[in-house]
Amino acid sequence: MKTLNRSTFLRLAAVGAAALAVPLGAAAQQVINLTVASSHPTTIPWVGFIPQVFMPEVDKRLAAGGKYKIQWKEAFGGQLYKANATLTSVEQGITDIGWVFSYLEPAKMPISQLSVHTPFVTSDSRIVLGAMNELIDKNPVFRAEWDKYNLVFLGATGSDTYDLYTKFPVKSIDDLKGKKISAPGILGLWLRGVGATPVDGALTTFYTDIQTGVSEGVVSLATGILPTKIYEVAPYITKVNMGVVFSGGLAINRDTWAKLPPEVQTAMREAGAEYSRRHGEDLVQRHQTAMDRMVEVGKTQNPPVTVTPMSDADRRKWIDSLPPLSQEWVKNNEARGVQAKALLSQYIAAVKARGAQPERDWER
Repeated sequence: MKTLNRSTFLRLAAVGAAALAVPLGAAAQQVINLTVASSHPTTIPWVGFIPQVFMPEVDKRLAAGGKYKIQWKEAFGGQLYKANATLTSVEQGITDIGWVFSYLEPAKMPISQLSVHTPFVTSDSRIVLGAMNELIDKNPVFRAEWDKYNLVFLGATGSDTYDLYTKFPVKSIDDLKGKKISAPGILGLWLRGVGATPVDGALTTFYTDIQTGVSEGVVSLATGILPTKIYEVAPYITKVNMGVVFSGGLAINRDTWAKLPPEVQTAMREAGAEYSRRHGEDLVQRHQTAMDRMVEVGKTQNPPVTVTPMSDADRRKWIDSLPPLSQEWVKNNEARGVQAKALLSQYIAAVKARGAQPERDWER
């Protein structure tokens, strides 16, 4: 029998000790590679919450089980695609998981435009997100619109309340007549009540559009305007409080989803719900903070950033001057065979049940 020398013995002992230090089952842990991406940068709240909330929540749940681990490949801020390709990029698997900007997709996702057709319903993002998560989860018509494009919906995203940001002072809504105002996609419908001309765009394009004269202002939200510094070219903020919209949601490619173990799917659904809940709470808290911050950092520019509330009379005039947007939504969707009137009633009931008091009766 061959006798081991001291150095060999110590080396083998160290290897054995290292092996015993590895927890049982760790070697069997399966690593799953997933790409997560967005068109917008992580400075935008609902995008930032993907790495700040969704991904850690998934990791936490999987760590507790010990069987699976996600190796995340991050591609935020338009590294893989721009704002006009959020749906197709997740649908086609260019990214496994991504934020889908549904209200830039009115042709493909007409049902998801419901909140856009019902402005001035509520300024509380928690209400709209809670209602939409419920409807997509429980109503197959709402959910089918995501299923159709090879998507598994994980959690709703939305906005804080919308206001006006312009390069000229708005003393009354008459000042908006004939002006070119940027708005994201179908949200330009809201300008029909004041005679302004909508210019399609997104947070990633508004600054340049206003700077170059493509438009003279924007209908947008404080939490998006602050990080993109659009207040530098549109320093006149008119608080209109047009309300919150459902802007889209976090989704995963269905082919990717089908390959995931049930434990990972459950972790993602739970993390998606937590992501959406905390996103809604954050928007409520962040809105006024963003307004105050813009005034602070913009006080030395010329002209300085100013915030002026629109008069109650002008707000009422705007609300009453809007065409019957909800009924247009109903008519267009019923022409496609969808029982849209019932969906509208379900949405209004869902937001009212959460405390909303719509300033216009959109069911009429």
